[in-house]
Amino acid sequence: MRPEKKSLAQEYARWLNASPFFILVEYTGMKVGHFNELRARLAKAGAEMHVVKNSVFRVAVLESGLPDLAGLLAGQVAVVMGQKDISATAKVLKTFQAEFERPKVLFGYLGNQQLDRATVLALADLPPLEALRGQLLGLLQAWQGRLVRVLKAPGEQLARVLKARSEKTEEKPA
Repeated sequence: MRPEKKSLAQEYARWLNASPFFILVEYTGMKVGHFNELRARLAKAGAEMHVVKNSVFRVAVLESGLPDLAGLLAGQVAVVMGQKDISATAKVLKTFQAEFERPKVLFGYLGNQQLDRATVLALADLPPLEALRGQLLGLLQAWQGRLVRVLKAPGEQLARVLKARSEKTEEKPA
């Protein structure tokens, strides 16, 4: 491999190692204006898109410790990666594809787990990560509240019985 391609492969590998996920898209037929619009939308979601050379990207993937992508890289391919939420990034790609019919999601990786096209698009339908964390926190707090009410109920019932008994004894003339 020529030194400039080796340097490019090392840069791609740094991108892959710095991001918890990446999604590969095929962008054939996209106009420059659409490409810039997609990059701007991805930036709002905390992601970025880079056009890659397939053969060099394949080497970078191997250097990153991921399985070989032989046969999966064809056509004009761009890699989308970010530091934040994969579901927000997938949502941007899905929405943009619905509007402009491009780019086409090929597959993705979350950590070392390969995600097929359907899984990446399913991630787009999930609520944002912060909303999921809020829902989880609500579930964790809900059982604690119920437990407190269950533990408190017998004491409250006993107090009501004792109060009723004392009121009853006060009403009786001696």
